[in-house]
Amino acid sequence: MSGYAASNLLGGSQQAISTNFKTLLAVMAAAATSLQRGKIVEVTFGTDGTPADQAMTFDVSRITADGTASAVTPNKLDPADGAFLGAVTANHTAEPTVTANSGVLSFGVNQRATTRWVAFPGQELVYPATANNGFAFRAKSPGYTGTAIVHAIVANP
Repeated sequence: MSGYAASNLLGGSQQAISTNFKTLLAVMAAAATSLQRGKIVEVTFGTDGTPADQAMTFDVSRITADGTASAVTPNKLDPADGAFLGAVTANHTAEPTVTANSGVLSFGVNQRATTRWVAFPGQELVYPATANNGFAFRAKSPGYTGTAIVHAIVANP
């Protein structure tokens, strides 16, 4: 299985966090002839703004269509692997189509905290081999208006 690293720092301008969810990164099956499912094996969320004591909510939810964002090319974890067979976008200026009540990970944290999730083997977050279906990595805060970073490790079979 090939592994790839993607972050919202790889493309586009970071968007300010607000009281509504803001998609930082989306990982999905590409709209191509060789559709492949993928697995999210690790996620790290954190902020890179001025430190303060604000509440943050980080979320990973399913999507069925991407919004408006910058295309990102994930980095290979092993240089001998082939190209990533999905699609990744970052720093959305228009939100993707999020499936209602589809959150698969949610973290409520202090703005100063960094949160990391690693899948137990066999319990990875799997997106289907269906065009534009995948996951949105989102953040919101009632008081923090700086920027946040998400880093995801994605595996293709």
